[in-house]
Order: sequence, then structure tokens, then C-alpha cells
Amino acid sequence: MGELNAAGRAALALALGLAACAKASGGGLPSDALDQAIGASIGDPTTCVIIAERSSHKVLYTYGQHFNCVRGLPACDRPGILTAQQALTLADTPDGRGASCPSNADHSRNVGWAEGRVASSKRDLIYSAVMEGDRALPGQEMIGRLTDAFSSAGL
Repeated sequence: MGELNAAGRAALALALGLAACAKASGGGLPSDALDQAIGASIGDPTTCVIIAERSSHKVLYTYGQHFNCVRGLPACDRPGILTAQQALTLADTPDGRGASCPSNADHSRNVGWAEGRVASSKRDLIYSAVMEGDRALPGQEMIGRLTDAFSSAGL
């Protein structure tokens, strides 16, 4: 097989980029409405939101690039680092979890965490969300905004 020309490389890069941005969806969740509501409330290039079934932790929806959902960041309220996927285990509590802290040594960037139950009369769902960067929201602020976003999306 021959080498790719410039147009072929550009097409391949575009296809790989679109695949990296693909969202996990299913389970009857309104993914378009969730995309819009989350994007309007806490959307940022460094945001990850995962919604899962509470009983099985099966992921039904993901907002954000895969990288942001699997990278380890300071846990803030406990030692060590977490990924958004790992933090999903902290969501199954009555009050949820909101935490924030600097994510680098010079405190120029922060990480915000939000986990909890999705207030829904239709489904028993939990979520995990993380933001990291110089504009990351505090965890408690994320909880309030996500509660409104989930409601406006019809959950």
C-alpha cells in the first residue's frame, strides 16, 4: 500500500478526530438534549460528564473527549488521583460529591469534581463530571449547574 498524499492524510486526521470526539450514548437517554444542556451550563474543552445506571454503573452517556474522561487528576478531597470513570463510584451517595483544588504546583490551573445521583423520576441514574484548567468551575457550582442541565434535557 502506498503512502498517503496530503489530502489523504488530512482526511485520515479528520476521521480520527471525529472518532475521538464520539460520545457514548444509548439506553434511551436524550443525547442531543444532554449535549446542548451540558454544553450551555458547564461546556468547556476540558469537561467530561458520564451518566450511568445506578445499579450496574453501565455508562449510558458521555460528554466530552475521551482523553478528559480517562486522564488522572488530583482527587482534591482524598489522597491520590482519579479519573471521571473511577469517580463514578463516589456518585452513589445521598448528597453526592463536589470537590475542587489546584491541579498544578503554581496554582494556575484547577480541577473541579462533581458526582451524584441524577434527580429523575424516570430512571435511577448517577453521574460523574470533571473539569480541569484555568477556567474550571468549583465542584459545588458544577453540581448546581448539572442538576439544572439534566432537568432541562428531560431526565
